[in-house]
Amino acid sequence: MVEGRALPLGRADVDTDQIIPSEWLKRVERTGFGRGLFSEWRDDPDFVLNRPEHAGATILVAGARFGTGSSREHAVWALMDYGFQAVIAPSFGDIFRNNSSKQGLVIVELDTASVDELNALIGEDPSRLVVVDVETRRVEVPDADWQRAFQLDDATRERLVNGWDDIGLTLRREDEISAYEVRHASPSWAGRVRA
Repeated sequence: MVEGRALPLGRADVDTDQIIPSEWLKRVERTGFGRGLFSEWRDDPDFVLNRPEHAGATILVAGARFGTGSSREHAVWALMDYGFQAVIAPSFGDIFRNNSSKQGLVIVELDTASVDELNALIGEDPSRLVVVDVETRRVEVPDADWQRAFQLDDATRERLVNGWDDIGLTLRREDEISAYEVRHASPSWAGRVRA
């Protein structure tokens, strides 16, 4: 479950190059990308991430086709390093959606009218609590009695609820993997080399 304040990005067609510009791709570690999040737009003092009323927001509300473009995983790292735990939008780039679920960033797809309503609620009061409940697949603004259901496949839901990355998913089957390796062990070739 993600609970916190939401930041209304208010832009559609945001691609991964805009989320994290290419000059940030030279880093070798997976941390520190938050400083580069939307860095080309953050030069504008009126850009929403620069506004004090949105400091510390954990949920990003974006327009349609968020995260399109290249397959850079760095975009997800930048969002998470900045502090976002969920992104709500009418649609997402497929590769971005896949990268997000593997890293633990919650992706919520709502219809455009619902996103507009959510943005209006945030606009009325930027300190409003927004709740993204992965287990029940619902987004709500409790003090406004507003809630919407969202689609999320069972495998992704289970992965997010349990905090499993690819390694965590594999380790769930560690006993089965070990048993398979024992059953299918290669015969030792020691001593069988011909002179």
